[in-house]
Amino acid sequence: MLARSARHAIRRSATRQLFCFRGCLIERAQSQRRTAATQASRIPASVDDKGLLELFDHPKSSFAFSPLSTTGLFGHPTLTQPHALISLAEATLARAQLLTDRILRAPQSREELKKVVKNLDRLSDMLCGVIDLAELIRHAHPDKTWVDAANHAYETLCEFMNVLNTHVGLYEVLKLVLSDPSIVKSLSPEAYQTALIFWRDFEKSAINLSPGQRQKFVTLSSEILVLGREFLEGVSAPRPPASIKPTELSGLKDKGLGVRLQLQAHFTQRDLLVYPGSVQAHMIMRAAPEEEPRKRVYIAANSSTPQQINVLETLLCKRAELARLVGYESFAHMTLDDKMVKTPENVRYFLDALMDHTRPLAQKALHALSLRKQAHHGTSTLPIIQAWDKDFYCPPEPPAPPIPLPPLTLGTVFMGLSRLFQHLYGISLRPVTPSSGEVWHNDVQKLEVVDDEKGIIGWIYADLFARRGKASGAAHYTVRCSRRTDDDDEAGDGMIKGQEWRIHESQQFEASKRFRLPGQDGVYQLPLVVLLCEFARPTLSRGATILEWHEVLTLFHEMGHAMHSMIGRTEYQNVSGTRCATDFVELPSILMEHFLTSPTVLSLFSADNTSATRQTGNHHEDPCRHIDNYSQMLLAVMDQVYHSPSVLDPSFDSTTELANLHNGRGLIPHVPGTTFQTQFGHLFGYGATYYAYLFDRVISSKVWRDVFMKDPLNRQLGEKYKSELLLPGGGKDPWKMVSTLLNAPELEIGDAIAMKAIGHWRLEDEISVSASHTY
Repeated sequence: MLARSARHAIRRSATRQLFCFRGCLIERAQSQRRTAATQASRIPASVDDKGLLELFDHPKSSFAFSPLSTTGLFGHPTLTQPHALISLAEATLARAQLLTDRILRAPQSREELKKVVKNLDRLSDMLCGVIDLAELIRHAHPDKTWVDAANHAYETLCEFMNVLNTHVGLYEVLKLVLSDPSIVKSLSPEAYQTALIFWRDFEKSAINLSPGQRQKFVTLSSEILVLGREFLEGVSAPRPPASIKPTELSGLKDKGLGVRLQLQAHFTQRDLLVYPGSVQAHMIMRAAPEEEPRKRVYIAANSSTPQQINVLETLLCKRAELARLVGYESFAHMTLDDKMVKTPENVRYFLDALMDHTRPLAQKALHALSLRKQAHHGTSTLPIIQAWDKDFYCPPEPPAPPIPLPPLTLGTVFMGLSRLFQHLYGISLRPVTPSSGEVWHNDVQKLEVVDDEKGIIGWIYADLFARRGKASGAAHYTVRCSRRTDDDDEAGDGMIKGQEWRIHESQQFEASKRFRLPGQDGVYQLPLVVLLCEFARPTLSRGATILEWHEVLTLFHEMGHAMHSMIGRTEYQNVSGTRCATDFVELPSILMEHFLTSPTVLSLFSADNTSATRQTGNHHEDPCRHIDNYSQMLLAVMDQVYHSPSVLDPSFDSTTELANLHNGRGLIPHVPGTTFQTQFGHLFGYGATYYAYLFDRVISSKVWRDVFMKDPLNRQLGEKYKSELLLPGGGKDPWKMVSTLLNAPELEIGDAIAMKAIGHWRLEDEISVSASHTY
């Protein structure tokens, strides 16, 4: 589908899954430190590396709104005012129509048929280059007039994109190309993969059905979008409060809050109303010795209205109908068809193997909690751990580094990242001052991504500090993809006589993206990405921004995505960098988090390699990590059930399915009257693919153990990983990439045997997800 490249941002909320590094890291850390001296010498911090310290720890304003700006956003000369974005969208629309007409005329010439795949990719890039830019502006720009202009540009071009996605003429031309053996033989593997992407996405858009069925497809798609928005509104909607008696809070572990709550009840002369998600609710769940208040808060937090349940179940049914319309057994079958796993059955093989390994470990952890509960209540028999017990007997802990570290400033972490990339890939981050008007806020910093041999290979704009109106959470936006451009043959697109002015702006916009790299054939569009985070801004009084460990993990994760975009060097933008299978895209970013388990890597946070200095043994075993992991696996199973053929059964009930799953395969009994499914927002954004994060966690753990763990700064290994996994983007079968990297030919086919094998690899023992994400 042409809209494929408009998968704008890989984002997660502030409570996204966090890796916790626990007790068994102690022995590994000590062993790694003993062997560090025998490893190759570390590259010293360069002037540019040290410049990152100054840039992020002592930032100076580099931007101000001015009508006299020397350039526009991202260096595009015309984008100095909001109306210019609307004008650019209109010019892009005119050019896109010309290119569409050219593709439709391709059957008239064999030479044109050979250019169809390239021209479809150009058409997609032409539209998404503006759509993705508008998407970033919508979420990051502080000026409402810019946001309004971005919304207008976004909607205008997406509307045209939707027309193209169901354009029978384009589908017939592509069908003609793929049915010609000589043309197919002339396509490079990357071009053929791109053609298949378009083909599959057309097929999923009811393109080969009757006009009436295509209209039904459009109607169902619109209904699904509306229901999805309504479902997400319900996810974030406040739940009714729980009524708690003051006497039930006696003995609260947090004495200060407990006294304040009791005083509040005394003065108001009524029971306390505790709202789910509030500080009071979290404190009660973690610190109230009495079971009853915890139970009531839990039930309140996991309640739903009949309307919220109906919205979810209608959404699931509409998705199933859509899949049946285009010939698939279920929505999961349709969604997974072009993913690594291929089928719901393969997802089941993977999850079953993973759960079989994890369940005994989780049961052992649950037994430890039962012993704590027994000691607390003084019972003669082991009590059952209920859903409201876990946080009390095993309070969630923030992630911590494997060894004690000095305070890590934002600049220190960026210096460490640049030095790590230098060791692995021969690539570094170079701070550069943006021109006036180039960035949208004075918080934004610009980094050149510099290859030792090729020079600048892309740019990263870092918008890292929290501010009002900015999108929350952390995100990686691909504003521009890599793509070869010197063979575009724009002259063949034609022109509307007397209307040259209509497309000139779009041509100028694209021309400014093109560069010729030293030692590389052709001219390429270089990637440009934006990192959005919400860290605390440095101040004169507090000094530089000090990152919590979970924030360091987040930054490493997002930079994993960014470097995937930077290094991915493909001729077609539809397969560039992070434009790859959903269940492969998180592998590079999760792997980046593993590097933070290495004291050798942590020493790069110091310009003289001395930040990882001592071990005090202050870590301990966390008995809850296996419970959290197993709970996430259970959610992945639930996601598959909710997108299976069973949702079309008149007797389908999402609450009953959830209860059966918890009581049949879960660890903790389902609580009657609770309906957590209406709060699991990933059911919309990650419908039928929630397994993907677990899948990539397992593979990245294996890559870390087998490739990098013993020598994490080894340039030869880094080059192999770069060439085998990062450079091809989505232009190569990910199974072949993984099997080559791991020297595991049995994985190359990606069949049920491979899925079971990966399930048996299991998650890295010392890593767990945070309870905030899994419950």
